[in-house]
Amino acid sequence: MLNPPPPALTIVPPNRPLTGRVSPPGSKSITNRALLLAALANGTSRLTGALKSKDTTLMAAALRQMGVTVEEPDATSFVVTSAGRLQAPAGPLFLGNAGTATRFLTAAVATVEGEVIVDGDDEMRVRPIGPLVTALQSLGIKASAPTGCPPVTIAGTGSFGSGRVEIDGGLSSQYVSALLMAAPLGDGPITVALTGKDIGARGYVDLTLAAMRSFGASVEQLDAGSWLVQPTGYQAADLLVEPDASAATYLWGAEALTGGKIDLGVAADAFTQPDALAQAVIAQFPNMPAVIDGSQMQDAVPTLAVVAAFNNTPVRFVGIANLRVKETDRIRAVANELNRILPGLAMEEGDDLLVASDSNLATKLAGRNARTKIETYHDHRIAMSFALAGLKLPGIVILDPACTSKTWPEYWQMLAGLGVELKPEA
Repeated sequence: MLNPPPPALTIVPPNRPLTGRVSPPGSKSITNRALLLAALANGTSRLTGALKSKDTTLMAAALRQMGVTVEEPDATSFVVTSAGRLQAPAGPLFLGNAGTATRFLTAAVATVEGEVIVDGDDEMRVRPIGPLVTALQSLGIKASAPTGCPPVTIAGTGSFGSGRVEIDGGLSSQYVSALLMAAPLGDGPITVALTGKDIGARGYVDLTLAAMRSFGASVEQLDAGSWLVQPTGYQAADLLVEPDASAATYLWGAEALTGGKIDLGVAADAFTQPDALAQAVIAQFPNMPAVIDGSQMQDAVPTLAVVAAFNNTPVRFVGIANLRVKETDRIRAVANELNRILPGLAMEEGDDLLVASDSNLATKLAGRNARTKIETYHDHRIAMSFALAGLKLPGIVILDPACTSKTWPEYWQMLAGLGVELKPEA
């Protein structure tokens, strides 16, 4: 019934606490970092607990195009064998709307001898990549992106250069991570420095540094905004990928909204990913803070916003401007869909999102049972977060539920396994 998902799904409120044991999928962020670093390492690396989803499949396919052997012995493992260098592919690398893969590979393919085109789907072709291209050019790398978005053409010379490279990380921390991961393949030491104090989700840079060190890189943080990377290259390693904290937010949200208890098999404070910070906020439901800074847990904001719709008091989300350049403009998407549930429930105020929640929302909607069709904008996080609204309100219909395959292909099976009734719609 759910494999593949139908064109639309109606979520039936369970009217009881959700309880059970759910193992979130492996971290997308760590899996895609580890795949790339293993491909840049000399030898065979084994990645276990990894995520198999659309984004990681696209990354693995691109690496295979560049001469890397990527085997998949089971549902949560990759075995990556490489000579430590990427080869020029026969054609463009197509990465769909996978932001991590696109940004990371744009820098990494500069170490290829030959021309490489990094491209994506229509959504990716409007996601900015100009700051990263400019930074590569400052290292003497021939890179161009005429629109400021993919496709990007890189004429690699087999090296990542040396010296100092500056990057504006305010729009995306992925630019910073991309430079850092490619830097060990330079001719000499490379200093990666921020041009300003702002950086989107700094915790993801910390994830990058940890992954790099796991594969033998030598990175020294000089100050809050710069890192010195030695030209060590990488060595093969085995890595256990931790569960995905962004995926865990939907389970924490389901717990809060239904008064349930879901065992994830890992404590919130055991995650190294920044989105795990959301658990402490969700735990305060239905009295979440009046102001929530989402800058360091960006992928958790749609979850938090849907949960906040049922809070006792209004919630303002700040520090979330970067959400406008994700898979879709998530600030606008969340506001649109909350207002589809109840007009006036959400407002965009500059780059802030105000959720005008109150303790009577469920009462206002009780008995209405209007079929509310939630547009998902081809965005997995919009689909998964708004499914949580269906745990409280009847008539929530999620359009294009298959888009969750980007990071959690079994999301709907997971909800069904917890006892949530899902009605396929034609």
